Amino acid sequence: MRRTGPTNIVLRKTIRMLKKAANQHNAPIWDAVAEKLSAPRRRRVAVNLSKINRYTSEGDTVVIPGKVLAAGALNHPVTVAAAAFSQKAVEKIQAAGGRVIHILQLVEENPRGSGVKIIT
Repeated sequence: MRRTGPTNIVLRKTIRMLKKAANQHNAPIWDAVAEKLSAPRRRRVAVNLSKINRYTSEGDTVVIPGKVLAAGALNHPVTVAAAAFSQKAVEKIQAAGGRVIHILQLVEENPRGSGVKIIT
């Protein structure tokens, strides 16, 4: 059976741009994120704020190769980059003083991927 990948055009563009950035800047982190995003929808990552709170400290930058959900609390400012966010998660992250950005924005800001954590 042939592997087709995601049908969402925005997700396909994100994967393509991540692979391009990984090759241009010799940054394997973007290749790993692209691989996670190209998984079938039922195997894609959904991370709650409680997990982000547990594995980060103030000022960290994290990338979620999937969706961020609002279960739990975030009590320190963190920059969170993901493919999708629930509305409540965006509100909670911003209330804690953090930033909410798309993965491609993070690639533009930090093309080498240095200091970025992947949470799955």
